[in-house]
Amino acid sequence: MNRQDMLAGLMAQAAGAGGDLVTLRAIIEEASELGAERVLQRMGLDDEHAHEDLSQLRELLAAWRDAKRGAWRTLVGWVVSGASALLLIGLAVRLGQAGLLR
Repeated sequence: MNRQDMLAGLMAQAAGAGGDLVTLRAIIEEASELGAERVLQRMGLDDEHAHEDLSQLRELLAAWRDAKRGAWRTLVGWVVSGASALLLIGLAVRLGQAGLLR
């Protein structure tokens, strides 16, 4: 018996018996499982390689985050170096040592 048949049977039982708590919980569980299976199938993650695919996607996402973090650190380093250079040039001009800049 597949999940759709199980859900249909539970719905018929709930309609006939008035829907006790156990039946309602079983309906919710079966509907949730069926919905999850449909989502995985639509996403193409319903085969035996799905776990490997998700692991690779997580690794790719982690690498992307590391690269993004590294790019921001590099940018901040360049900005700090540029600001330091401008500060030193300003100090040299202010102290009358502009000849050192040539």
